Amino acid sequence: MALIVHKYGGTSMGSTERIRNVAKRVAKWVRAGHQMVVVPSAMSGETNRLLGLAKELAPAKTGTSYDRELDMLASTGEQASSALLAIALQSEGMESVSYAGWQVPIKTNSAFTKARIESIDDVRVRQDLAAGRVVIVTGFQGVDPDGNITTLGRGGSDTSAVAVAAAMKADECLIYTDVDGVYTTDPRVVPEARRLKTVSFEEMLEMASLGSKVLQIRSVEFAGKYKVPMRVLSSFTPWDIDIHEEAKSGTLITFEEDEKMEQAVVSGIAFNRDEAKISVVGVPDKPGIAYQILGAVAAANIEVDMIIQNISKEGKTDFSFTVHRNDFARTMDLLKDKVVPALGANEVTGDAKICKVSIVGIGMRSHVGIASKMFRSLSEEGINIQMISTSEIKTSVVIDEKYMELAVRALHKAFDLDQA
Repeated sequence: MALIVHKYGGTSMGSTERIRNVAKRVAKWVRAGHQMVVVPSAMSGETNRLLGLAKELAPAKTGTSYDRELDMLASTGEQASSALLAIALQSEGMESVSYAGWQVPIKTNSAFTKARIESIDDVRVRQDLAAGRVVIVTGFQGVDPDGNITTLGRGGSDTSAVAVAAAMKADECLIYTDVDGVYTTDPRVVPEARRLKTVSFEEMLEMASLGSKVLQIRSVEFAGKYKVPMRVLSSFTPWDIDIHEEAKSGTLITFEEDEKMEQAVVSGIAFNRDEAKISVVGVPDKPGIAYQILGAVAAANIEVDMIIQNISKEGKTDFSFTVHRNDFARTMDLLKDKVVPALGANEVTGDAKICKVSIVGIGMRSHVGIASKMFRSLSEEGINIQMISTSEIKTSVVIDEKYMELAVRALHKAFDLDQA
């Protein structure tokens, strides 16, 4: 008997018919002899609907004054889907019980709307499993030390599922979504994209951080930290598919790299449209400049991604970095009003119409010339590179947004990712 955690996304829970199919699938796994914990997301669109209601009431929300109540509100979406799934399972003849995060409890810090899990008390869940029940735990939420309901941020149900699997030392965590695995790139951009049978944890972490929307990055971090066996697969396959076939479908997130090291140099192409570039021009080139610029940005709780500083000329330099596009206007205002005058810089410029394209692969560790091949491929398409960032298993470039799809298709072909 294995302990298995299933996580179902919002589209998988999008209607009563789909919830019934989820219940049938879970029941199949129980009848095969497994103990089951299920972590569902809210029904598709429900969280947006709830937060939209809040925005109608407080359109000019600023700061964190409403964040506690937003968590109280948003958490009800997962509570509803969990209860509905328990009802559906009971109608299938399966004993089941649903719990909100605070009932388990899943303990978090007090950072409302973006809380982090600190511990999980699994005693109650284990008692139910021992009694033969399917346990359903709301994704996306927990409880802080003061008893307040917290949420983990958008996509947090993935993190909840992996955290539960880690706490309970589950044999495997299966992430059911609306795609049938991890692809070499987005098939909507490159129809020839292939589904990967396996992808290393490191590659998946890079892909998630670079814009791949298949898994939330914090869930991958959790899986890596606690070595949680993880698989991404589709909830839209027939629920009565053979369980042994289903258990081997999708994409396995693996920690075994040796066999792959000498195979594909590049495993995937990731891209992100949600970035903006900011340049502080004519900065006095002296110690502490980077801290004065980025320290002020960090103090405003704005995350910075790629950073580049030009060679000094006549005691001046240009300092560029990227932020999420949603933070673009706020960052520009902060720099113009406070940082640039204090530094004595010439000006601050920005571009919100850029994107980041990245190649990822653990094989890059043992092969040379990968970055130059990437740059040559982009050059042949007439695409100018504005910024470059590299690590051991990835190379990222910032380019004009209008060339994004062309760049992805060119790189996918250049690295033979359409070949099995």
